[in-house]
Amino acid sequence: MPASLLNPTCPTMTTEELFDVVDEQDRVLRSEARSVVHRDGLLHRAVHIFVFNSSGELYLQRRSMNKDSAPGKWVSSCSGHVDSGENYDAAARRELGEEIGLYDPINMKPVFKEAACRPTGNEFVWVYDCHSEGPFILDPDEVSDGQWIGLDAVNGWIEERPRDFAWSFTHLWAKYRKLVER
Repeated sequence: MPASLLNPTCPTMTTEELFDVVDEQDRVLRSEARSVVHRDGLLHRAVHIFVFNSSGELYLQRRSMNKDSAPGKWVSSCSGHVDSGENYDAAARRELGEEIGLYDPINMKPVFKEAACRPTGNEFVWVYDCHSEGPFILDPDEVSDGQWIGLDAVNGWIEERPRDFAWSFTHLWAKYRKLVER
Protein backbone atom coordinates (compact mmCIF):
# COMPACT_ATOMS: atom_id res chain seq x y z
CA MET A 1 0.00 0.00 0.00
CA PRO A 2 1.39 3.43 -0.85
CA ALA A 3 2.44 5.80 1.88
CA SER A 4 -0.56 7.96 2.65
CA LEU A 5 -2.30 10.13 5.16
CA LEU A 6 -4.80 8.45 7.44
CA ASN A 7 -8.39 9.59 7.24
CA PRO A 8 -9.12 11.01 10.72
CA THR A 9 -12.77 9.95 10.60
CA CYS A 10 -11.87 6.36 9.76
CA PRO A 11 -8.27 5.42 10.65
CA THR A 12 -8.29 2.32 8.43
CA MET A 13 -9.03 4.39 5.31
CA THR A 14 -6.42 6.47 3.55
CA THR A 15 -7.08 9.84 1.99
CA GLU A 16 -4.01 10.74 -0.01
CA GLU A 17 -0.59 9.49 -1.04
CA LEU A 18 2.53 10.95 0.58
CA PHE A 19 5.59 11.82 -1.49
CA ASP A 20 9.07 12.80 -0.39
CA VAL A 21 9.83 16.41 -1.23
CA VAL A 22 13.47 16.66 -2.31
CA ASP A 23 16.03 19.39 -2.93
CA GLU A 24 17.97 20.08 -6.15
CA GLN A 25 20.35 17.19 -5.34
CA ASP A 26 17.44 14.76 -4.79
CA ARG A 27 17.92 14.71 -1.01
CA VAL A 28 14.77 14.21 1.04
CA LEU A 29 13.58 17.32 2.88
CA ARG A 30 10.16 16.19 4.16
CA SER A 31 6.99 14.38 3.17
CA GLU A 32 3.93 16.10 1.73
CA ALA A 33 0.55 15.07 0.39
CA ARG A 34 0.34 14.44 -3.35
CA SER A 35 -2.00 17.39 -3.85
CA VAL A 36 0.39 19.80 -2.10
CA VAL A 37 3.40 18.53 -4.06
CA HIS A 38 1.61 18.98 -7.39
CA ARG A 39 -0.15 22.24 -6.49
CA ASP A 40 3.07 23.90 -5.31
CA GLY A 41 5.32 22.41 -7.99
CA LEU A 42 7.61 20.83 -5.38
CA LEU A 43 10.50 18.61 -6.46
CA HIS A 44 9.73 14.91 -5.96
CA ARG A 45 10.54 11.47 -7.40
CA ALA A 46 9.18 9.14 -10.07
CA VAL A 47 10.09 6.12 -12.18
CA HIS A 48 9.47 5.23 -15.83
CA ILE A 49 9.95 1.73 -17.17
CA PHE A 50 10.28 0.77 -20.85
CA VAL A 51 9.23 -2.85 -21.41
CA PHE A 52 10.49 -4.53 -24.59
CA ASN A 53 9.51 -7.91 -26.03
CA SER A 54 11.73 -10.43 -27.82
CA SER A 55 10.87 -8.77 -31.17
CA GLY A 56 12.32 -5.48 -29.89
CA GLU A 57 8.94 -3.78 -29.69
CA LEU A 58 8.10 -1.30 -26.93
CA TYR A 59 4.94 -1.65 -24.89
CA LEU A 60 3.12 1.68 -24.58
CA GLN A 61 0.21 2.35 -22.28
CA ARG A 62 -2.55 4.91 -22.63
CA ARG A 63 -3.36 6.69 -19.40
CA SER A 64 -6.85 6.40 -18.00
CA MET A 65 -9.13 9.42 -18.38
CA ASN A 66 -9.33 9.36 -14.54
CA LYS A 67 -5.71 10.52 -14.19
CA ASP A 68 -5.06 14.03 -12.84
CA SER A 69 -2.25 14.66 -15.31
CA ALA A 70 -2.06 13.75 -19.01
CA PRO A 71 -5.35 11.81 -19.07
CA GLY A 72 -5.78 9.78 -22.25
CA LYS A 73 -2.17 10.34 -23.34
CA TRP A 74 0.24 7.59 -24.40
CA VAL A 75 3.21 7.09 -22.06
CA SER A 76 5.96 4.73 -21.00
CA SER A 77 5.13 1.06 -20.48
CA CYS A 78 4.77 1.91 -16.82
CA SER A 79 5.42 4.98 -14.71
CA GLY A 80 4.60 6.36 -11.31
CA HIS A 81 5.62 8.26 -8.25
CA VAL A 82 8.04 7.05 -5.62
CA ASP A 83 6.15 6.93 -2.34
CA SER A 84 7.48 8.55 0.80
CA GLY A 85 10.21 6.36 2.31
CA GLU A 86 10.43 4.16 -0.80
CA ASN A 87 13.48 3.85 -3.05
CA TYR A 88 13.45 4.05 -6.85
CA ASP A 89 14.01 0.32 -7.43
CA ALA A 90 11.15 -0.69 -5.14
CA ALA A 91 8.86 1.88 -6.77
CA ALA A 92 9.66 0.55 -10.26
CA ARG A 93 8.78 -3.01 -9.26
CA ARG A 94 5.63 -1.89 -7.39
CA GLU A 95 4.40 0.21 -10.31
CA LEU A 96 4.92 -2.61 -12.83
CA GLY A 97 2.72 -4.84 -10.69
CA GLU A 98 0.07 -2.22 -9.95
CA GLU A 99 -0.34 -0.79 -13.45
CA ILE A 100 0.21 -3.68 -15.84
CA GLY A 101 0.34 -6.79 -13.63
CA LEU A 102 3.99 -7.51 -14.42
CA TYR A 103 5.58 -9.17 -11.40
CA ASP A 104 8.48 -10.96 -13.06
CA PRO A 105 10.28 -8.55 -15.40
CA ILE A 106 13.32 -10.01 -17.13
CA ASN A 107 16.63 -8.17 -16.74
CA MET A 108 15.14 -5.01 -15.26
CA LYS A 109 17.88 -2.43 -14.87
CA PRO A 110 18.22 1.30 -14.31
CA VAL A 111 19.36 3.09 -17.47
CA PHE A 112 19.64 6.76 -16.49
CA LYS A 113 18.46 9.35 -14.02
CA GLU A 114 16.89 12.58 -15.24
CA ALA A 115 17.02 15.71 -13.10
CA ALA A 116 13.77 17.36 -12.11
CA CYS A 117 12.61 19.74 -14.84
CA ARG A 118 9.45 21.11 -16.42
CA PRO A 119 8.96 18.23 -18.91
CA THR A 120 9.10 15.71 -16.05
CA GLY A 121 6.68 17.68 -13.88
CA ASN A 122 9.40 18.63 -11.37
CA GLU A 123 10.23 14.97 -10.85
CA PHE A 124 13.64 13.36 -10.54
CA VAL A 125 13.12 10.27 -12.69
CA TRP A 126 15.00 7.01 -12.86
CA VAL A 127 14.34 5.33 -16.20
CA TYR A 128 14.51 1.52 -16.31
CA ASP A 129 14.14 -1.03 -19.03
CA CYS A 130 13.25 -4.69 -18.94
CA HIS A 131 11.87 -7.51 -21.07
CA SER A 132 8.57 -9.34 -21.00
CA GLU A 133 6.25 -10.97 -23.49
CA GLY A 134 3.11 -10.13 -21.54
CA PRO A 135 0.23 -10.59 -21.54
CA PHE A 136 -0.47 -7.77 -19.14
CA ILE A 137 -3.35 -7.18 -16.77
CA LEU A 138 -4.11 -3.46 -16.95
CA ASP A 139 -5.46 -1.59 -13.94
CA PRO A 140 -8.44 0.33 -15.41
CA ASP A 141 -8.01 3.16 -12.90
CA GLU A 142 -4.49 3.72 -14.25
CA VAL A 143 -4.47 2.45 -17.84
CA SER A 144 -7.17 2.51 -20.53
CA ASP A 145 -5.26 0.72 -23.28
CA GLY A 146 -1.86 -0.68 -24.22
CA GLN A 147 -0.03 -1.93 -27.29
CA TRP A 148 3.27 -3.30 -28.57
CA ILE A 149 4.80 -1.07 -31.20
CA GLY A 150 7.99 -1.11 -33.25
CA LEU A 151 10.57 1.54 -32.45
CA ASP A 152 10.46 3.17 -35.89
CA ALA A 153 6.68 3.37 -35.57
CA VAL A 154 6.97 4.98 -32.10
CA ASN A 155 9.42 7.56 -33.41
CA GLY A 156 7.26 8.33 -36.46
CA TRP A 157 4.12 8.63 -34.34
CA ILE A 158 5.84 11.08 -31.99
CA GLU A 159 6.99 13.19 -34.95
CA GLU A 160 3.57 13.19 -36.62
CA ARG A 161 1.32 13.55 -33.57
CA PRO A 162 3.32 14.64 -30.51
CA ARG A 163 0.16 15.71 -28.68
CA ASP A 164 -0.89 12.05 -28.43
CA PHE A 165 1.86 11.62 -25.82
CA ALA A 166 2.58 12.94 -22.33
CA TRP A 167 5.47 15.43 -22.26
CA SER A 168 7.38 13.29 -19.80
CA PHE A 169 7.35 10.31 -22.15
CA THR A 170 8.60 12.16 -25.25
CA HIS A 171 11.30 13.88 -23.18
CA LEU A 172 12.53 10.65 -21.57
CA TRP A 173 12.19 8.58 -24.75
CA ALA A 174 14.42 11.04 -26.66
CA LYS A 175 17.10 10.74 -23.96
CA TYR A 176 16.75 6.97 -23.85
CA ARG A 177 17.19 6.69 -27.62
CA LYS A 178 20.43 8.69 -27.45
CA LEU A 179 21.82 6.50 -24.66
CA VAL A 180 20.70 3.10 -25.88
CA GLU A 181 21.00 2.51 -29.60
CA ARG A 182 18.41 -0.11 -30.47
